[in-house]
Amino acid sequence: MALGYRVNRPQNFIKTTFSVYCTYKNLIDGLLVTHINQVVQSDITYIHLNGDFYYLVFIIDVYSKRIVGYQASDHLRASANQAALKQLIRLRGKAKLNNLIHHSDRGSQYMAKTYTKALTKINCHISMGMEARKNAYAERINGIIKNDYLVHWHPKSYAQLVRLTKKAVFNYNHCPHGALAMKSPVQFEQHLLNVPLSQRTSMKIFTFKKAISSDPNQLNLFDFETSFVNQKGQPFSG
Repeated sequence: MALGYRVNRPQNFIKTTFSVYCTYKNLIDGLLVTHINQVVQSDITYIHLNGDFYYLVFIIDVYSKRIVGYQASDHLRASANQAALKQLIRLRGKAKLNNLIHHSDRGSQYMAKTYTKALTKINCHISMGMEARKNAYAERINGIIKNDYLVHWHPKSYAQLVRLTKKAVFNYNHCPHGALAMKSPVQFEQHLLNVPLSQRTSMKIFTFKKAISSDPNQLNLFDFETSFVNQKGQPFSG
C-alpha cells in the first residue's frame, strides 16, 4: 500500500461505522495467538434488498476462524451487536471468556456503554483499531458471507435475510478451510480437544510496519505473518 498498490473495489455508499473518540488501545497488533477464546474480532456490514438497507454483525474467533456470534438487523443500533455478543457468551460460556480480547473498529455501537459494560462484566479486554486493516479477520468475514453466500441466494425480504444469514453462518463454520488444514472451524475446535497446549499451532496477527529503509527494493514495509506455525516455527500441516 505504501508503494501505491491497491485492489479495486466498488464504492461504498453506506456508512456503518460512525467513529467516536477511541479510548481503547489496540491490544492485538502483532499478538501471538495460541488458542480459541483468546481474541475475537467484530464488525458491521450492510446489504441492499429491494431498495432497503439491512445490516449484519459478525463476531469471529481469530484462532479457529469460527463465527461465534452474528445478527441481522434493520437498524444500526448497538442492540444488534449486543445480540451477537450474547450468542458468543452462550456458545462459549462466561468462564471460558475470562481475559478474552474483544477487538473491533471505533464504531459507536462498540463504544456504547451497554456494550462495553457487558464485556467488562465477563472480564473481557476491549481493543480497538484505527484502520480497517486492523480489523482484517472480521472484515473478511463480511465479504465471505455477503459475496460467497447471500448474494447468490438472492434474499427477497428481511425475514429471508435472517434465515439465510443463519444458513450462511452454519455453512461457513462447517466448510473446510485451507488455513485449518482443510478442517472446518467446528472440526478444528474439536480437534484441539485432543491436542496438548504445548503442541498446538500458533499464529501471529497482522502487523503494519512503517518503512525502516529509504530503499524501495527493501521489502520491510509490512509484516503479514498470519499463517499458522507450530512451536518450532514450522508451517502448520494438520
